[in-house]
Amino acid sequence: MKTRIKDIIHQGTSADSCSFSGWVRSIRSSKGICFIVLNDGSTVEGIQVIAESALLNFSQISRIGTGAALTVTGALVESPASGQKWEVVATSIEIIGESDDSFPLQKKRHTFEYLRTIAHLRPRSNTFGAVFRLRSKLAQGIHRFFSENNFLYVNTPIITASDCEGAGELFRVSTLDALEPPVLDGRPDFSKDFFGQKTGLTVSGQLEGELFALAFGDIYTFGPTFRAENSNTARHASEFWMIEPEMAFATLADNADLAEKFIKFLCRFALEECAEDMAFFDKHIENGLLERVGAVADADFVRMEYGEAIERLQQSGTAFSYPVEWGVDLQTEHERFITEQIVEGPTFILNYPKDIKAFYMRQNDDGRTVAAMDLLVPKVGEIIGGSQREERLDRLELRMTEMGIASEPLWWYLDSRRWGSCPHAGFGLGFERLVMYLSGMENIRDVIPFPRTPRHCDF
Repeated sequence: MKTRIKDIIHQGTSADSCSFSGWVRSIRSSKGICFIVLNDGSTVEGIQVIAESALLNFSQISRIGTGAALTVTGALVESPASGQKWEVVATSIEIIGESDDSFPLQKKRHTFEYLRTIAHLRPRSNTFGAVFRLRSKLAQGIHRFFSENNFLYVNTPIITASDCEGAGELFRVSTLDALEPPVLDGRPDFSKDFFGQKTGLTVSGQLEGELFALAFGDIYTFGPTFRAENSNTARHASEFWMIEPEMAFATLADNADLAEKFIKFLCRFALEECAEDMAFFDKHIENGLLERVGAVADADFVRMEYGEAIERLQQSGTAFSYPVEWGVDLQTEHERFITEQIVEGPTFILNYPKDIKAFYMRQNDDGRTVAAMDLLVPKVGEIIGGSQREERLDRLELRMTEMGIASEPLWWYLDSRRWGSCPHAGFGLGFERLVMYLSGMENIRDVIPFPRTPRHCDF
């Protein structure tokens, strides 16, 4: 069993002998002594290795550049230098993988734009080491939360024949000849395709998740989703991960309560389980991040009707870039103003106009709104979107007809309303947006290992 650097530097006592492996972050020589800082990805901190000239000859030192892989054995002793408690006086150093001056991460700091061009190497940098440790821990925390709350984990399809959002922004999945596909009435004949119909990569697991909620009560999905949206903003990616819980016998109020409990849990989880990396983000990425995340963890989330939100925005006297009137969808500038200026804390906006929301949302008795909700938080605006689902077959069919959504491909979804239908609700949380919010990172491309965006699919 190999020893991780994190365990060595946190063990609290010196040791006559320890052995570990890692990659060189820096190396310098002075007066017959070589100082090497190694990191193995287990911690944002590296450990300094002291090697006397008798241990390493010139030819060996020339092969140990930044990025080289080494195995070190030596004594763990208290360091006389400031900024580190321990260092290792090496008794042997084995060069596992050489590296030279062509290694792209020679400088201590690089721009995030540059690091995106070497996504295969950027995990070795301090910032991305912290980002991907946080991402990994958060994924474990998400599963822990739902397990402790007795939710069933469901793996919904990646290949699907349905478009949950109805926007037509699916990546197509096909085995038809791209140059000469079979044609029917001037269009590709998908009945000759692998699945016998038009299929694509999923934009959401919600519709399938609803089927399982109507059998198991409380379920959640957590998996990759895809959207062929030609957008190059800092908040959009073509491939991303979604967390989508669904609860049977639940209302919009129950949905908001779960979302509040979930976000508070994740904030506390990050602060407690990822304390070292969160401190790094607070120091190097966003000053005040720990205070901001802690405030959300301890806040009472406000519930506000959409109509009230519009009125308060109009009464604020602020000149927004996008107009504010009843019936429009709130833009990020509106959402941030509500949560940062009006409420000064996390806020649920409830019961949106039906004309700006999806077909599956439950229609309210006023005939104008649906039981939809968005959770807004300081700094980013919307972080969660959800709704109570329309459980009444006649209302659902009518709404689909009004919106021009064909019922035939969704026959199975409509069947779920024919037998044993019940009120149910759920929401979606983009995993990358969660990581951005908790780390302070500003671009979605910097919180996913290998970003997929328009015209970018390297690595």
